[in-house]
Amino acid sequence: MAMETSAESPVPVRTVLQAVGGWIGKLGRIWVEGQITDLNARGGTCYLTLRDPVANMSVRVVGPRAVFEAAGPAVTDGARVVVHAKPDFWINRGTFSLSALEVRPVGVGELLARLERLKQVLASEGLFRPERKRPLPFLPGKIGLITGRDSDAEHDVLQNARRRWPAVDFRVENTAVQGSYAVGEVMDALRRLDADPDIEVIVIARGGGSMEDLLPFSDEALVRAVAAARTPVVSAIGHEQDSPILDLVADVRASTPTDAAKKTVPDVREQLQLVRQLRDRGRRCLAGGIDRETAWLQAVRSRPALADPIREIERQSEQVLALRDRARRCLSGALDRAADELSHTRARLLALSPASTLRRGYAIVQREDESVVRDAAGVGKGDRLLVRLADGRLAVTVDDAAPGDTAPGDTGSGPSGP
Repeated sequence: MAMETSAESPVPVRTVLQAVGGWIGKLGRIWVEGQITDLNARGGTCYLTLRDPVANMSVRVVGPRAVFEAAGPAVTDGARVVVHAKPDFWINRGTFSLSALEVRPVGVGELLARLERLKQVLASEGLFRPERKRPLPFLPGKIGLITGRDSDAEHDVLQNARRRWPAVDFRVENTAVQGSYAVGEVMDALRRLDADPDIEVIVIARGGGSMEDLLPFSDEALVRAVAAARTPVVSAIGHEQDSPILDLVADVRASTPTDAAKKTVPDVREQLQLVRQLRDRGRRCLAGGIDRETAWLQAVRSRPALADPIREIERQSEQVLALRDRARRCLSGALDRAADELSHTRARLLALSPASTLRRGYAIVQREDESVVRDAAGVGKGDRLLVRLADGRLAVTVDDAAPGDTAPGDTGSGPSGP
């Protein structure tokens, strides 16, 4: 519980330190992982500083020499270990430390297992997906380089990049590339370069080394910082066979620092050769197109329609005259056939006309109501009749009506005879 204090009722130092010691004592025994620095043995006791591999934090560790000797010769400065310890707070001096009960060096197999678990976690979050990786600009205006001071990696990147494109501009951030300070310094440099709007590509380069030397580039915090950067990042860590997790999350992975220079900056000689090839290809395409169009123009000019245009007009005129004559012949023939057909129809009409029959001496006898008289039995004495002749008509009165024999060949349905 919190102490109730004030300026009028303060508590003595011993009370505060005793309370702190009581709180720390409640932690119990814990397992702590870190990197050994300042290892020193005096008498039967070993003293060392256990440093956090990522953050700039450390804690004092004290333990019997036998505990450290039991861990083997691997427990030296720079080694990563797991310590089973009990937190202690020295009330008399107000200092905190860990009392080591057991020390275990972190072996290569355990490190690889941890890295593999971290890879699975990051892969499940999609940080290794190819679609999230950004392409590098063709010719970056300014390149950020994170590497060790005066290292071979720095010289390889700068010299090869300037050899390929002499005008390339670099902003170099020198950091620790191994040890407990590497992760923090690389992350700070990455943050500064990513905030610079002139930087178009960031290269993180380091030469070869053991797996323990390259562990900072598999740190989760650094990997996530690279994934969150807005600027494309090129990873050039170690040699071809080295594969830290940074290679998987970076936008481009280079096998060596020299390869990073080749992938980041184009070769001016190759580009000039490409320009020459494209220029020659353009000339050939243009000359070929002009030759094809010239040949087409000459072929068009040699055609009869353009070589002798009057001849085409005359041919069309002859065709028009031939069509006109053909139309006249067709029309004349059609009129002749129509005239003949009209004559035949007229002759048939005249032959079948009642007027022709009347001109041969026949007459049509009608009553006053203009109905035709077909037999004598239908006419009585004193009836007035109208006789129609071929030329004119006669009005007659019946004096006597007596039926007689039908004339030979007369059916009694035609007009009466003379």
